[in-house]
Amino acid sequence: MAKKINELMKNLLLTRLFIRELKKERRKIFLTVAGIAWGTLTIILLLSFGQGLATQMLRGQKGLGNNIVILYGGQTSIEYRGLPQGRPVQFFEEDVELLENSIPEIDNIAGEYDAWGAVYKYGDKVVNERCRGVSSVGYEDMRSHFPQAGGRFINENDIKYRRRVVFIGWGLKKDLIGDEDAIGKMVFINNIPFTVIGVMQKKMQMGMYGGPDENVGVIPSSTYKGIFSRNRLSRIIYQVNDIDKSEFVNQQVQRVLARKKQFDPDDNNALHYWDVIKNTKMTRQAFTGITIFLGVIGAMTLIIASVGVANIMYVTVKKRTREIGIKRAIGAKKATIKIQFIIEALLINLSGGFIGASIAYGIIKAVQSIPQEGADFGKNMAMQILANPEFSWTVAISTGTILGIVGLLSGYFPAKRAAAVDPITALHYE
Repeated sequence: MAKKINELMKNLLLTRLFIRELKKERRKIFLTVAGIAWGTLTIILLLSFGQGLATQMLRGQKGLGNNIVILYGGQTSIEYRGLPQGRPVQFFEEDVELLENSIPEIDNIAGEYDAWGAVYKYGDKVVNERCRGVSSVGYEDMRSHFPQAGGRFINENDIKYRRRVVFIGWGLKKDLIGDEDAIGKMVFINNIPFTVIGVMQKKMQMGMYGGPDENVGVIPSSTYKGIFSRNRLSRIIYQVNDIDKSEFVNQQVQRVLARKKQFDPDDNNALHYWDVIKNTKMTRQAFTGITIFLGVIGAMTLIIASVGVANIMYVTVKKRTREIGIKRAIGAKKATIKIQFIIEALLINLSGGFIGASIAYGIIKAVQSIPQEGADFGKNMAMQILANPEFSWTVAISTGTILGIVGLLSGYFPAKRAAAVDPITALHYE
């Protein structure tokens, strides 16, 4: 019983000495904790804003289209079977059907007509904007033309029966109809009445041709041809069912249309491809590189702060040699000395990590809470991209794990040195 009491009293004394020594070194400990906190804060913020930026950029690209290729007709630059170079390559709706039937890797395909400066009128309001005719209901998914609640996109019957219906962008709706409910309203396009069947959901759009989709009115292609007396498509858009096959599909499109339009399959000027899939892959790769770069910068900052912990621990051992001798003289075991220094290093590292992570989490949540509802996607693009950092628990846990490992290492070696000090030598150390 007496032995247990003596052991307990010895442990209490060692604990009091440990706490007293921490208080004596509080300035150095504070500075080191601040360094660790700054390193943790830096790495989490860098990676969170980097990931948020990547996500928003990819979201903005998807606003142009989902796994699509936009095909334009060009001009031949090679003579072919007696036909001269310089011939324009034009598209018609039968070309859309040909590609759809010839290439099974194409999921959706649509021809697109464009009329610039169409006159939209509703009541006393008059707006000049583009009018677009589309030949497929799959266009909705391909070009991210999703309707707001209560509305719909153009369907097969609209195309089949040449209905005078229009699907409008939210910007056009605001300029033309204002805050009224647009569904079912009658608007005039070039003095011809159309019924509004849907309004596009707001979306971020990084890529565009001719302007943002928010200002466009979309009507059935069959109706468009009757109104504008035009049967030549402006472009063809197709969606690939496997994004890894986009290059192959483009080659097949070149081959099929070369045979139909009578141009050399190797003529790279006959057709022009805007491969959105390829652009998206390149963007992903670029942001993967940026994320790695930011992670390396943050990790270096963290390592520098951790080296500071190791240095402080070594200096602490040297300064407290006499105290270590006293502890050994009153019966402290080598393991006790080791544990003390390891605990100190762990407390410093993990305290700094927790503080840094907490501050980073608070900053990220504050930025995320900035109101964006009703924001103008065209005029407030920078805010849409930058104000969406993503706090990653994976990054936070990984940082904590690294700090724990660094804390163990930076505490273990000084602890080993401290435990190896001879008590007699230590008591005479100045």
